Amino acid sequence: MRMVTASPSLLNAADWAVILGYIGGIVILGSWFGKDQRNTRDYFLGGKDIPWWGIGLSIVAAETSALTIIGVPAMCYGDKGDMSFLQLIIGYVIARVILAAVMVPHYFKGEIYSPYQLFSNAFGESARRTAAGFFILSETLAAGVRVYVACIPVKLMLGNKLLGAVAGGDPILGAILLFVLLSLIYTCLGGVKAVIWTDAVQFALFLLGGVFALFFVSGLLPGGAGEVLREAAEGGKLHWLNARVGMASLWQEPINIWMGVIGGTFMVMSSHGAEQLIVQRVLACKSVADGRKALILSAAVIFPLFLIFLLVGAALWVYYQHFPMAIPIPEVHPGAGIKANDFVFPIFILTVVPHVLKGLLIVAILAAAMSSVSSALTSLASVSTMDFVKKVLPGKSDAFFLRFSKASTVFWGAALILVASLSRRTAFVLETSFTLRGLTSGALLGGLILALSWKRGKPLPVILGMLCSLAVMAWISPLVQPYLPPKWPRLSLVIAFPWYTMIGCGVTVLVAVLARRLLPPSPKIGD
Repeated sequence: MRMVTASPSLLNAADWAVILGYIGGIVILGSWFGKDQRNTRDYFLGGKDIPWWGIGLSIVAAETSALTIIGVPAMCYGDKGDMSFLQLIIGYVIARVILAAVMVPHYFKGEIYSPYQLFSNAFGESARRTAAGFFILSETLAAGVRVYVACIPVKLMLGNKLLGAVAGGDPILGAILLFVLLSLIYTCLGGVKAVIWTDAVQFALFLLGGVFALFFVSGLLPGGAGEVLREAAEGGKLHWLNARVGMASLWQEPINIWMGVIGGTFMVMSSHGAEQLIVQRVLACKSVADGRKALILSAAVIFPLFLIFLLVGAALWVYYQHFPMAIPIPEVHPGAGIKANDFVFPIFILTVVPHVLKGLLIVAILAAAMSSVSSALTSLASVSTMDFVKKVLPGKSDAFFLRFSKASTVFWGAALILVASLSRRTAFVLETSFTLRGLTSGALLGGLILALSWKRGKPLPVILGMLCSLAVMAWISPLVQPYLPPKWPRLSLVIAFPWYTMIGCGVTVLVAVLARRLLPPSPKIGD
């Protein structure tokens, strides 16, 4: 990838003061929350004394990466771009309402640290470890790649000189180390309480950054916001509804309303109901009522957040119809994990926004990146500690497991650095990481549905269902197909990613039901 380096004149001392002040403030704030930690309950559940509204904002921050902040405007900016992504957000909202009504009460039946304890309650430890293993594998790879991809535009904004100094002349590695090590400091010291509160601050930063960018771009054009909306509408940028689909196009991109409502609902029911990254925040609530309120708040916030950044993309498109781009968009090779239009917002920030405000917008992107890293670290540490190690070492003290939890957080930080570094050198790692979340999400959701509906049962049917789901989704995925044996049949229809979770969930449930009927019943005690 040929990269354009930001000129030193694009950032001045005031911008750097804002950026460094933010980084220092977040690390200090996060570390301060670790002062009262005594055990793993404090470290992984925040002592269950965090207000629901803070957790609700943290939920949105955890699912919003730096690539989201720059990539969502790019969806609307491109030649054929529009606001059709909003159809998917409708499903995101529906799923949160369903989870708040149905799923949250199950999280407060006893002291639960992850949703995989529900697998254990129904099917035993082998099912729990299978589900937890699925999450650890997919989240490690996906989070590592999110770090790498976020570093590409950040390298453009912060420049080669500073980031290269961090890592011996390698600016991408410098950006990787910057994100992971800074996030690791406050996550390791402060635990999930630090992550949640810094997430809440970071959410406010990138929300305000989006609102400011929208009004700022509109103010640069004659006619203001009204003229921006008029030109954007004429250019098709405000189109959002795609309801006329046939049987084949129903499953394929571009996004349609059925894909958004049905596929999006299944996606978020898994990510917010069966994956520890988000569920850990709900588990940190004081009660069922607070858990429900946190999810509903995230539902109320997620739609306007994405709407704002899509409108930013529309406004940028209008702006660049009138003015030339000050620096060219970097050349992006296929499979790099980032698209050319993803650079439009960072370039606008660097070349058009005044100093200080420029620093604040860069801070908003850094905030989103650090939020996604810290969320991954605490969720991976909690699953590896509570779902695996604590069962193996039942006699150890709370003090031991608190120390182990912090060491586990450091370990997963190193793992994210490794995956992020490999992602830029190995196409297979990059492609697999982007795909794996979709391959495992349906298996996790299907297994959780079975755990709640069956109550008790043998683990083998559920494990078979989850493994078959993974195999089927690998066969469906266009990124995995090139690595399958040549004689294996290929699926002629390219299925869009929002359907993956629903299909995987269906396969898990169907195979598990069939296996349960075909396998012999468990022998009675004493036989």
